[in-house]
Amino acid sequence: MSTEPLIPPHGGYRNLKSFQVSQLIYEDFLRQHGLPIWDRDDPRRQELIDRRCTTADDVAQWVREVHQRGQSGRDGQSGQHGPAEHTPSTLSTPSTPSTYPEIAANAALVLLAVACSLLDRQLAAQATAFENGGGFTERLYRVRSEKRTLLSTQSTKPTSSTTSV
Repeated sequence: MSTEPLIPPHGGYRNLKSFQVSQLIYEDFLRQHGLPIWDRDDPRRQELIDRRCTTADDVAQWVREVHQRGQSGRDGQSGQHGPAEHTPSTLSTPSTPSTYPEIAANAALVLLAVACSLLDRQLAAQATAFENGGGFTERLYRVRSEKRTLLSTQSTKPTSSTTSV
């Protein structure tokens, strides 16, 4: 039995130009405007994921809320919540609130990462289902064979239509 997976882990979509361009657009926007790209462990990323936004309006509302929290001083540029460690380098650098463009572009990157994760899970599930249950042609053959067997057993059963007189 082959150890090579049926579908490669990346699924191939990461090589698509449309995927690469969509990711680069947001990253380049942040770079060109001197805005930070959030680290993978930035708590705002997990906050957006946990929010489970279902519409663009939900994401826009989240962006507004994060921006307002930043304006009130509860979020800084680093996005860290709670008391900050005061090292010499952080004491000399004042924290600046995140801007709408920074939050929105990073939110788009977070949503791209979520979409990639969901696609990876879907591809893995499809590969497992295909390996265990076969493809469409195999299932079609199985269903047709079962139907033929059922029809042939029904036609060979004696009928009870003959009555004794």
